[in-house]
Amino acid sequence: MTGPTYEATVDPIALPGTPLADAVIGLIRSVETPSVFHHSIRSYLFARLLAGRRGLAADRDYDDDLLFAACTMHDLGVASDGPHTQRFEVEGADRAAAFLIDHAVPEADADQVWQAIALHTSPGIAERRGTLCVLVREGVGLDFDDPVDAGHLGVVTDEQAEAVHAAYPRLDMVRSLTDAIVAQAAKDPRNAPRHTVPGELLHERETYGRTRLEHAYRASRWGS
Repeated sequence: MTGPTYEATVDPIALPGTPLADAVIGLIRSVETPSVFHHSIRSYLFARLLAGRRGLAADRDYDDDLLFAACTMHDLGVASDGPHTQRFEVEGADRAAAFLIDHAVPEADADQVWQAIALHTSPGIAERRGTLCVLVREGVGLDFDDPVDAGHLGVVTDEQAEAVHAAYPRLDMVRSLTDAIVAQAAKDPRNAPRHTVPGELLHERETYGRTRLEHAYRASRWGS
């Protein structure tokens, strides 16, 4: 199936509606702030649009349930009920994989999700670990209007963006998620190694009171 045909036939805000997807939604809605929950869902919707533009079809070129699980659980490491004893990407990956195995997902598939979540802040590595890792990293990047992924911004039309944001408003996502990452990072030195995303965000907040991430995205396409 070609990209344009896929884009023309898929509702931009449709969710998988499978038992696994419903279970994932139940989990993340209960432990994430509304802002982070919305970001997690938008990351999946944007990843799916990106897949369609590339001519990738769900359940032929990638497993849609796994894409949904990886995108929507990628920030479980900052959930309010977590142990907060590892950097948030790894903690979230561990928790997501365990959740999937508890829901009868094969260990090999759960490991794919683990990699996609653990590597979603690792440019140059995620892109070499398969389609799922690529789509998760770029779906998250699109929701940040990441300058690194500027070449992908045209994947989301104004009409699609309006539909997605009407269903899942941003709610000052960049500040809210940065707050959560910094709070998690500050709890234990192991959570914030230097030159990692949580380490750098914590350092910038403690040194300057505001991160470069928060400053940059005020002027982004999405605005927050």
